[in-house]
Amino acid sequence: MLKIYIISSLSDNYVYLLRNDEKKITSVIDPGEADPVIEFLNKKKWHLNEIINTHHHNDHIGGNDKLLEVYKSKLIAPSYNKNHISNVDIYVSENENLDIAGVFTEVIHTPGHTLGHVCFYMPEEKSLFSGDTLFYLGCGRVFEGTMDQMWTSLLKLRCLPDDTAVYCGHEYTLSNMKFAQYFDTNNALLNKVSLEIKNKREKGLPTVPFNLGVEKKINPFLRADDDNFLKSVSLGGNNATETFCKIRLKKDSF
Repeated sequence: MLKIYIISSLSDNYVYLLRNDEKKITSVIDPGEADPVIEFLNKKKWHLNEIINTHHHNDHIGGNDKLLEVYKSKLIAPSYNKNHISNVDIYVSENENLDIAGVFTEVIHTPGHTLGHVCFYMPEEKSLFSGDTLFYLGCGRVFEGTMDQMWTSLLKLRCLPDDTAVYCGHEYTLSNMKFAQYFDTNNALLNKVSLEIKNKREKGLPTVPFNLGVEKKINPFLRADDDNFLKSVSLGGNNATETFCKIRLKKDSF
């Protein structure tokens, strides 16, 4: 079983360090900067075997070069980002499988935030590394892709098992929570979860990982095709993509 360590980076990024003690493999996902990772590895006296990127934004790959220089690690990145990420050893695409930290991992292409974004799902570990596609009570802004692509990508993640633990790329949860509560005022489960979120942040604790099964019931961006939810918030559209677009635009201006 993997040990997953959360390393805070930049202003609100999370870097995930995965350690397989049995196989003595250490991997890092989305190192926006190198120094916090190097400091952590030095304390543990571990070598960094793998660097994994979900997408090409600098706050997720900014530490690549220095880590590669220090550890000569293997770099794994989306094939769709060949022109954006350098020194890649292994390119991965939709529906491909690989081992990360010695653990079977499925690659899920999730365009929307960027065209090349991928997420990494480890069924045996019941863990999803969602980058900037799915956040706790939120989703990524649509920069390079389309609203339809982002909605389709979220549907792929929503289909994963309820007991999946989600590790996202940023600590945006308080802001997302405020929007969700403003938008979905009568959701008792959301109100309960919001108290837990506030308690964690008051203690300076990360709100990740979060449970996907709960998220399906409280994240407005995962519910654009839920008729009961749409009636309760007086929102509708000709189709789920149009409704999702309305929710995303409301959040953008919130």
